[in-house]
Amino acid sequence: MKFRVSGNLGYEVITPSTLILNIHALRSAAQSVLEESLIIEPYFKIEELTTLYSENRYVRLEITQPVNVNINYSALVDTSYKTTNRNLLSEVPIVQMDASVLPYLSPSRYCQSDKLYCFANNKFGKIDNAFEKVLSLTKWIYENVEYLSGSTNSQTSAYDTVTEQAGVCRDFAHLGIALCRALSIPARYFTGYSYQLNPPDFHACFEAFLGSEWVIFDATKLAPLNGLVKIATGRDAADTAIATIFGHVNCTFISASCELAEDKFKPFNYTDSKSSGLTYL
Repeated sequence: MKFRVSGNLGYEVITPSTLILNIHALRSAAQSVLEESLIIEPYFKIEELTTLYSENRYVRLEITQPVNVNINYSALVDTSYKTTNRNLLSEVPIVQMDASVLPYLSPSRYCQSDKLYCFANNKFGKIDNAFEKVLSLTKWIYENVEYLSGSTNSQTSAYDTVTEQAGVCRDFAHLGIALCRALSIPARYFTGYSYQLNPPDFHACFEAFLGSEWVIFDATKLAPLNGLVKIATGRDAADTAIATIFGHVNCTFISASCELAEDKFKPFNYTDSKSSGLTYL
């Protein structure tokens, strides 16, 4: 499916600073960037950086003087995905996992899977089917954690979300990841643009490694799973921040949008016990 996406950021720069931005649509086998534009006003020289496994497209921006900066990114993106029978999405033995998958088994800054081991295994450990196990924990998050804007901050972790039972998409994703890892299922953070998200914003969900596939899950249920345009993946939000700031800088505004660029879109979500898993190719 083709989508038009945009991300707009505004900053008040107080002292000379460096910004590392992460708002570009990812280029991958699953996602082709057909057109894109990055406009920075006033103009400053930028440098594009790509991580080792191409899971982020960073832009490094050095601002040498106090100024108000507006950053506008837009792109036309073509995404691809497939559905896989849930019975084929089994747990992968750790001994068979590729080295690139192993980091997504361990606790990370916002996903303390070690602290949630007993909870996860008591609640979901007896479910045999791996896809059903992740679907069940995702459903539990949706039913037990209130989506509440402004209820958390940049320090809130998955463990905090369990105890406070409130959060936003970032917190829902962190909790899903932590519970998966506590069950020895690799999971990673997914940030992107999202079609039909209301209100429009950058969105976060997660992917679980099942049957040698990265399968997408979203505990918020705020948007169709096949309406996502990936920006980045990582261990948690610390790896995929929209902007990382070094210096004295205030954010003045932030917005994002994702619009359909072709017809015949049919929303896909996990709606019943027979749902297949969705994987971005």
